[in-house]
Amino acid sequence: MRALFLIHLLLLFIGCSSSDEPVMVLTPEETRYFPPLSGTTWDTIDPTDLGWNTSNIADLEDFLIETNTEAFLILENGKIAFEAYYNGKSSTDFFPWNSAGKTLTAFTIGLAQQEGFLDLEDQTTQYLGRGWTAMTAEQEDAIRIKNQLTMTSGGDFTDENTACYDPECLTFKAAPGAEWYYYNAYYTLLQPVLEAVTPNGFEAFFENELKTKIGLDGRWVSLGYNNVYFSTARGMARFGLLNLNKGKWNDTQLLNTTYWEAMTTTSQELNPSYGYLWWLNGKSSFKLPGATQSFNGKLIPNAPDDLIAGLGANDKKLYVIPSKNLVIVRLGPAAYAEDLGPTSYDNDLWGVLNEVLN
Repeated sequence: MRALFLIHLLLLFIGCSSSDEPVMVLTPEETRYFPPLSGTTWDTIDPTDLGWNTSNIADLEDFLIETNTEAFLILENGKIAFEAYYNGKSSTDFFPWNSAGKTLTAFTIGLAQQEGFLDLEDQTTQYLGRGWTAMTAEQEDAIRIKNQLTMTSGGDFTDENTACYDPECLTFKAAPGAEWYYYNAYYTLLQPVLEAVTPNGFEAFFENELKTKIGLDGRWVSLGYNNVYFSTARGMARFGLLNLNKGKWNDTQLLNTTYWEAMTTTSQELNPSYGYLWWLNGKSSFKLPGATQSFNGKLIPNAPDDLIAGLGANDKKLYVIPSKNLVIVRLGPAAYAEDLGPTSYDNDLWGVLNEVLN
C-alpha cells in the first residue's frame, strides 16, 4: 500500500510545473480506516466534513424512532459518521441478524473453498451423506453446494415448513437451477456441510478464519431449525466494512476477489437481484421471499444501484455501498409488520437517507 501511495505522489509531482504546488489525492482504499481488533476505539468523522445535509439529520432520527429502530450506524470509509441507539439500547447490546447472517455463511463457504476443503460444484450428498433428503438418489445427487448458496436447490417449497431440514421435509419439486425460491432449510444445511469438511467444525473455522481476523463480536444461537447470529451493531458494521473492501481487512486479503465478486453479483438469471446469499440492487427484476413471481425494476429504487445487502426478517439491514464508501446498519424490531428479507421499509428508509447524504 505504501508503494502504491508513493507512485501516486510521484505522478502528481511529474504532472506539475515548477510553479505549481503538488496536490495529493488519495484513493478511497488508501484512506480507508479499520478499527483495532479489540477494544472500543473507533475513529469518527464529522458529517459536516462529508458535505451531508446535516439539517435533515433530525428528520432521519425521527423516522428511525417512529419505525422501531434500536440501533443505527453509518460508516464512511470505515469511520463512524453517525451512530445512535434508541429504546434503551446501547453499543454493547447484542441483536439478532436473522437472515442478514446468511452473508456470514456465504463468506465462510468462500473461505473453505479457497482452502481446498470443498468446491461449489460438489454434490451436497458428498458431505451430508445419502438420505439427507427424501428424494431419490438421482434427485438428491443433482443438488450442489452452489444451489444452496443461490436458492435454486429445487426442493418443494409448497411444503408446510420451509425451515425444517429433517430429511422427510425435503422433497422434490424441480431440477436444481430450474426455479428460484427463498428456501431456508437448504441454506441452513450449508453449516453442516462446513461442519463436515473443516478440521474442527464450522464454528471453530468461522471463528479462526473470519471472526477473530476482523474483531467481530457475537455468537451463533440455535433457534429451532435456524442458526442465528447475534452481535453488536458495531460487529455487523465490521463485517460490512470487510465487504466494502472486497474481502480485505486492512492489509490482509481474507477472501480471494474472484469468489467475492461472484458472491456479490447475479448468481443466476431466475432472480437477478440475488448473489450468493446477498441481495443486489440496480437489477432489471427481483423475486421476494415467499413468492414465485418476478417484479420488474430495482429491488430498492431509492438506493444506489451498486448497493449490496444482507437483509433479515423484521428489518435487519446491512447495506454496503461501494460508490459512496458507505456501510449502513439498521437493527431492531420490524418497522411496519413482520416480514422476511427485503421490505417496503428499505425504500422508505433510503428516501429519508437521501435527504441527508445527497
